[in-house]
Amino acid sequence: MDDDTLAFTSSLDMDAALGYYDAMGSLAHVRMLKKCNILSKDDADLIIEGLKDIVNEMESGEFEIDGSLEDIHTCVENRLTEMIGPVGGKLHTGRSRNDQVSTDFRMFLRDAVLEVVEKIEHLRTGLTETAGEHINTVMPGMTHLQHAQPVTFAHHLMAYVSKFGRDSERFMDAYRRMNECPLGSAALAGTTFPIDRSMTSEALGFRKPTENSMDSVSDRDFAVEIAFCSAMLAAHMSSLSEELVMWSSQEFGFIEMDDRYSTGSSIMPQKKNPDIAELIRGKTGRSFGSLISILTVLKGLPLTYNRDMQEDKRPIFESLQTVADCTDMMYNMVVTMNVNKERMSGVMNRGFINATDLADYLVTKNIPFREAHGIVGAAVRHCIEENIGLEELPLDVLKSFNDKIDEDVYDVLSIEKCIERRNSYGGTSPSSVIVQTAYAEASVADMMDRITKESLRLEKCWAKLKG
Repeated sequence: MDDDTLAFTSSLDMDAALGYYDAMGSLAHVRMLKKCNILSKDDADLIIEGLKDIVNEMESGEFEIDGSLEDIHTCVENRLTEMIGPVGGKLHTGRSRNDQVSTDFRMFLRDAVLEVVEKIEHLRTGLTETAGEHINTVMPGMTHLQHAQPVTFAHHLMAYVSKFGRDSERFMDAYRRMNECPLGSAALAGTTFPIDRSMTSEALGFRKPTENSMDSVSDRDFAVEIAFCSAMLAAHMSSLSEELVMWSSQEFGFIEMDDRYSTGSSIMPQKKNPDIAELIRGKTGRSFGSLISILTVLKGLPLTYNRDMQEDKRPIFESLQTVADCTDMMYNMVVTMNVNKERMSGVMNRGFINATDLADYLVTKNIPFREAHGIVGAAVRHCIEENIGLEELPLDVLKSFNDKIDEDVYDVLSIEKCIERRNSYGGTSPSSVIVQTAYAEASVADMMDRITKESLRLEKCWAKLKG
């Protein structure tokens, strides 16, 4: 190939990140070749020692990537041959770059997913701790950006704790499906050598070998799943960012961002802009684009391997890096923002936010809800005309809408009572939110335990391979 063609086809700018995993995969492969008597003990031991030296070079940052070569796999094999001579060429016995790259990619993504999930759980902890400080802070809950029902700020934050919890679980579900080993599938049809795929799978910390060699080298479902998980996480952070931006405005005035996570204006000295939240909201497009990109690469590809699939890594790497960075910054914002409790409470007299409670009250008087709905609607229209709230209506006026309304209605109409009475499981009452925070703390602890155990398990696999 001429230089332009080599530059066009090179994947080194992306797959260099797979170098360590390529060397570790090669260690597992050659140990298996030795055990199965496919390579002699002397040849295998020489290759193993060379690969160990390469791993050490990578860990110390001394490994040099030759930019004239096509990919990281070739770089590793060439370096091995430089170190131990032509016997290094025997490393590739019984495998192809097709199964090799799929194995490397999966191993890289395992570590990347565990790192992202740890960051998500850190964010969930920050949100839960902030919620714990605002169990009794009231604010308007909204639908269609209109005041709907009173809630607590803690309850609102815990909604995002639930969303981000699903994001963690999605990543871990994808992790489980991804954690199967394609190594030994060779180019597409398997190999004529008597290899032991279960041995390499176990050595590399996979659950099991993949089942079908053609599927093994063509499958990138795992990459699509990770891209989707990243996009979903980004969407949730974008939603929270939008609310942080709105709440920071003078019109809302619910929160003030810490100076470390805000910027000023180039011309207007009074401005304090929620730029970090806006950037997170904007970077969501990258994650969505990555998902569309990988889906488009794979659309309509015939079995098995096609060079199109070289384009599978960039969108996934970029998407994971984007959401990892955004998750860190979101944590920084939510644990440092200043919450204006008085402002939140002060807007609760707008929009007849206790209207549903009056309807529920009428239901307790044996009035069908749909009829109660109409009664309250008439009362609200009257209040609009008089420019007063439902709780300000005299009892005789309330009775004019329905004679079953009595003095006890005022206990129902206070904002505090509206919130306290919503004590159903998952509701906004302080007692319900305390249950939610306790559950979140337990789920975070459980997820962190899972991550730690899995990370330690993989570290033991690496230690054993290098031993």
